[in-house]
Amino acid sequence: MLRKGSPGLARLRGVCLDIVLPLVFWLVIWQLAAAWVGKSFLLPGPVETVGALVRCAGEDGFWQSTLATLLRIFGGMAAGTLAGVLLALATTASPWADRLLSPAIRVVRATPVASFILLLLLWVTRTLVPGVIAGLMVLPVIWANVAKGIGQTDPLLLEMARAYRFGRRKTVKLVYIPSILPYFSSAVNTAMGLAWKSGVAAEVICRPPLAIGSRLQDARLEMETPDLFAWTAVVIVLSLALEHAIAAALRRGERRRKGP
Repeated sequence: MLRKGSPGLARLRGVCLDIVLPLVFWLVIWQLAAAWVGKSFLLPGPVETVGALVRCAGEDGFWQSTLATLLRIFGGMAAGTLAGVLLALATTASPWADRLLSPAIRVVRATPVASFILLLLLWVTRTLVPGVIAGLMVLPVIWANVAKGIGQTDPLLLEMARAYRFGRRKTVKLVYIPSILPYFSSAVNTAMGLAWKSGVAAEVICRPPLAIGSRLQDARLEMETPDLFAWTAVVIVLSLALEHAIAAALRRGERRRKGP
């Protein structure tokens, strides 16, 4: 039983105020808007959307499509993150690498997603396009933030590391990583949204056999607006779940690095 003033009651109150109350508020607004429109093919309500989601979940290919999209986008994001970190290390370590590689990365950041999707359709199979697009959207964000984190490393700490004759590994662990980690965490949070939006958009255009984007396109063509809303809800839930999982992994990594 929760007592007044107990930590458990405070956490429960925080969840209600920060999560439950805003959710209920926007669900009510959504339902009122749907009732005002009065046509489910234009704007289905929350109940219709949940019903469509339950029905879609029982159809063949629902879970396969969901898993395939999750793996494509997560794989693309992981590859883009790794490439972004490596490019940041290269461009901050070598002026020549910075001169040669930075313009290309900025071009990637400035190029519209639709252009990349159409170009990649000429070069790779359509099942690979969403993952590649997700990686390309993530890469410039990771590169810019990690490079900034390296550049913002406290010179006094670096001078102290040299004075105490720290090896390269120890300098990286005790000086560079603490400086880079906040920038890296911020970049991952930003990149996650970009990866999901661009990856699903690529699926809508490419229409792989098993993909959430393909199901979204099918729902649009068949004028099944509740299904369109249901699949959109799946994308949002997956994005939030993956964002939470990555944030938790980063926190665990930070605690492990600091030690007991």
